[in-house]
Amino acid sequence: MSEAFTVAERAALSPYFSNLDSAVFVLLNMPEVVKGALFARYSRSPKSLRRLFLDEFSEPLPVGASEAAGPPTVTAKGVARAEDLYERVFVEYGDDSVAQLGGVHLACEGVSNITTKVLEWGRLMAYLEQSTRYVPYDDQPGGRYRYHVPAELTGDLRARYVRTLDAAFDTYRAWLPRMREHYSALHPKSPGESDAVYRMAIRAKALDTLRGLLPAATTSNVGLYGTGQAYEQLLLRMRAHPLAEVRWYADEMLRELRKVIPAFLRRVDAPGRGETWSSYLAGAHAATQTIAARLVSATSPEPRDEVTLTDFDPDGEIKVVAAALYAASSLPDDQVLEAVRRMTDEQRRAVLAAYIGRRTNRRHKPGRAFERTAYRFDILGDYGAFRDLQRHRLLTLEWQPLSPQHGYMTPAAIEEAGALADWTRAMRDSAGLHEALAAAGRGDLAPYAVAMAYRVRFYMHMNAREAMHVIELRTAAQGHPAYRRICQQMHRLIAERAGHRAIAEAMKFADHGEVALERLEAERAAERRRR
Repeated sequence: MSEAFTVAERAALSPYFSNLDSAVFVLLNMPEVVKGALFARYSRSPKSLRRLFLDEFSEPLPVGASEAAGPPTVTAKGVARAEDLYERVFVEYGDDSVAQLGGVHLACEGVSNITTKVLEWGRLMAYLEQSTRYVPYDDQPGGRYRYHVPAELTGDLRARYVRTLDAAFDTYRAWLPRMREHYSALHPKSPGESDAVYRMAIRAKALDTLRGLLPAATTSNVGLYGTGQAYEQLLLRMRAHPLAEVRWYADEMLRELRKVIPAFLRRVDAPGRGETWSSYLAGAHAATQTIAARLVSATSPEPRDEVTLTDFDPDGEIKVVAAALYAASSLPDDQVLEAVRRMTDEQRRAVLAAYIGRRTNRRHKPGRAFERTAYRFDILGDYGAFRDLQRHRLLTLEWQPLSPQHGYMTPAAIEEAGALADWTRAMRDSAGLHEALAAAGRGDLAPYAVAMAYRVRFYMHMNAREAMHVIELRTAAQGHPAYRRICQQMHRLIAERAGHRAIAEAMKFADHGEVALERLEAERAAERRRR
């Protein structure tokens, strides 16, 4: 039913709602605190949202206000009411869910690649990070390369840090044009090929090859979008972090977010609330480090493949079939499972084929039955590939400290183009600086010095549905060779090690082909769409 509003009410509502007559509408021009408070009241009131706004968060507009240039702002009275609502519901009653009702777009610039991983750890936020594939790092804004120098470093150690990172960036800068020339000679432009498409593909290939020279201290720009609750959790973790850079960004973020959603963040630094919370996190981290040093640090890691499937359910495929049938039956879960166990392999494959349907592109995903089984992969990949895979948030991913311990990767083109001596020297200098920082008692800062070509150990634990998304996306022809190789191995392990061949076959857009210029076809497609 549509609600009737008077002429005056329509004038008061029109700046804040995308329409006044439909049952579906968007909120406009309101502070986040008012949007959230409106929705919080929604659950406990029989009134419509627009009626709630009129009755509780607005004041009568002066005559002629609706004809004024630009929308009027929400009144101070409405904001005060919203703030008061949060004080009662959020702070006093501890109803955290209302903090999910307001969101903010936030930019963090000049963030090291160590800190970007801290920013992007949470599941329930959206992130966009500056890419080393599309942005060359050969410029020197303000007269210096784009990398973070920890405030904790002083004296000779700081001077060595700057000298070593400058040399790495000098090498990167010197080889960019030469690497473009190498790939241009290796892959000449086809007749009729667009100059812009070819140039972008060659540049992306050169940047992909050389990004391993960049240290983890290389800075990036990160865009975040999240709810008040997500920001609160992020800031509590950041304020407990051992790195000064992370804590500095936490303070800056809190200050800026309080200009937009202050009510959502009252607990972050409150004594007995957020401070206690952050202290708990810091204490648990320190205690785990201590006990790990005592119990497992003396054990040396065994040689492993780049990707190892460390855990899976041998009956996982049978359970996925049962989950697929559950919603279409009237049987209890355990009875459906027993019925599936009695089926032939051919019958189970038929069920999965029906459930998966006719997928015509990788964005067509089967339902949640694929969440019934999971895989845990231990990965020893270069830090550049880890950065790309770490942003998959629906799975569980944890990583170990970055160090030179596991060696580094060298793309074949580095030697082919004649860059091997410079590459090797940069890796050696990176490892030497890491060792010097650790020897000086600054092991917490040592990862900043490590080049992205060095390997880092991390695990990815995901259900089959998320595995389909990750594997099909990250094996696509335009992907970076490092993470393409990792995800291709994941796909093979699901089929051969876990024996879940039907699940692996469902991932029909997993690409195991070799690609010379990864971005070429993607750039061609983009140009076709532009035309």
